[in-house]
Amino acid sequence: MNNANSKTLHMITWGCQMNVYDSGRMADVLAPLGYAGTDRPDGADMVILNTCHIRDRAAEKVFSELGRLRLLQEQRAAEGGRMILAVAGCVAQAEGAEILARAPYVDIVLGPQTYHKLPEMVARASRAAGAVIETDFPVEQKFDFLPDSMAPQGVTAFLTVQEGCDKFCSFCVVPYTRGAEASRPLGAVMAEARRLVARGAREITLLGQNVNAWHGAGADGRPATLGGLIRALAEIPGLARIRYTTSHPRDMDAELIAAHGEVPALMPFLHLPVQSGSDRILAAMNRRHTAAEYLEIVARLRTARPDIALSSDFIVGHPGETERDFEATMQLIRDVGFAQAFSFKYSPRPGTPAAAATVQVPEAEKDRRLQALQALLREQQAAFNARLAGRTIPVLVTGPGRHGGQIGGRSPWLQPVHAQGPLSLVGEVVEMTITAGHPNSLSATLVEERACA
Repeated sequence: MNNANSKTLHMITWGCQMNVYDSGRMADVLAPLGYAGTDRPDGADMVILNTCHIRDRAAEKVFSELGRLRLLQEQRAAEGGRMILAVAGCVAQAEGAEILARAPYVDIVLGPQTYHKLPEMVARASRAAGAVIETDFPVEQKFDFLPDSMAPQGVTAFLTVQEGCDKFCSFCVVPYTRGAEASRPLGAVMAEARRLVARGAREITLLGQNVNAWHGAGADGRPATLGGLIRALAEIPGLARIRYTTSHPRDMDAELIAAHGEVPALMPFLHLPVQSGSDRILAAMNRRHTAAEYLEIVARLRTARPDIALSSDFIVGHPGETERDFEATMQLIRDVGFAQAFSFKYSPRPGTPAAAATVQVPEAEKDRRLQALQALLREQQAAFNARLAGRTIPVLVTGPGRHGGQIGGRSPWLQPVHAQGPLSLVGEVVEMTITAGHPNSLSATLVEERACA
């Protein structure tokens, strides 16, 4: 049994890197209440499901997990304790009261914009018999209410700089679950980045639903965009690497593209979702760019940074997609050549325009197209990794490797790298010679046991 000042918190996180960041910040918010993390839900004083609404049947997966947790909650009560059960994130935002109707044993339901209020919600849930639900979009920025203290994330860290989306793609629920686009002030981002570096971070990934829509006032008071923010972050001593995700083609401005060629700390790897190579489907998706415009952005990026590698997102089987549309997507993939990508079958999201479309692609056809598309993407990823064999590259060492005596790290292009070496190199950027490129990782040998310049 835990005493009143020492409680355990188990967090289950699904979905994107922003959810990973949000889970960490929820733990930070609850730490002053005495909650410390535990790897196991059984016996925990509080369990939070931080949910994602992007994948198919997301809500049903949440209810299935809640059914398992209910048994642990009942066991905890039988032992004389209490487990507070909370559902957070985008499914909580989308489903709201439906969660409490189907799972009345849930104590707290909170959307992604309200987790700064968790201490108040926990107090209310502890005092009252009824559940607490917070799924409004508050006027205030939640980041203004988060504590400066935060648990170390390690050598690599996430930092949310932008939230929400104003794009309203036909297939996507994010504008409805995360709200309108909002950017954190430059000063707040810089302060958090410095805290992360002070706690050991050597690489920071900037996060946002449309991260390259970030804007604010620069240090000189003039308007700044993500390119300017990256330049400012690159001046922080000890910060070796900067990345950002996820971007929208409509927000790839000239300053950001130039930063890829002019800021050494900005890694030569960009996740830039295109979704389709068909202009007809892109219009139906409300993407507001064409395939040709996407290819032009790629060309400009490669002019600015010739070694840049691209990642993307693809949806096959969007309502109305024909074989000709699908072939246009395959051709775009051939034209660009991706180092990695994420690809999915279209699945309807209630309340989105595409879900109401009358012409839906049969599931069997979606399956066939997805398999063909993924085969091409796997071939490109394997070829990209194989081409690195024999090259000497800088690798950020992040921790132990897969086998005894190994260290693991990240290449500039985000591939996992494994080599024999001492753990004393964790946090250093060291030269490694790639001995083999595998489908999803690289093998290497250490050139010398010291940090690169």
